[in-house]
Amino acid sequence: MALPRSEQTKRTLLRHWQAFGAGDIEAIMADYAEDAALITPEGTLKGQAQIRSLFVKIFANMFPPASSSLNLAKQVIEGETAYILWSGSSPQCNAPFATDTFVIRDGKIVAQTFAAQLEAK
Repeated sequence: MALPRSEQTKRTLLRHWQAFGAGDIEAIMADYAEDAALITPEGTLKGQAQIRSLFVKIFANMFPPASSSLNLAKQVIEGETAYILWSGSSPQCNAPFATDTFVIRDGKIVAQTFAAQLEAK
């Protein structure tokens, strides 16, 4: 039996958040559809190759998994749409405010937006 949309969205989001916290790029990328789009203030990344390059940079330059702390402050799920509000800290930077919105279909992220207040240390 197929899961209701909200439940499938919730499970995918949880898996994605845990993979992000662990710095597991392979697990993160397994959550994205091949043609996913990730919209950031710097522009839109299209497809897995471009999205992967962003996560490689994030873990190398901003939030190395072994030395970062992340806090999920809020999560809202409505059908295929998920919203999170989070913060994070590492030796390289602070993110006192960050937000993502995801559209998740059939267990895959098809679209995401991201914005954060990032402060270099």
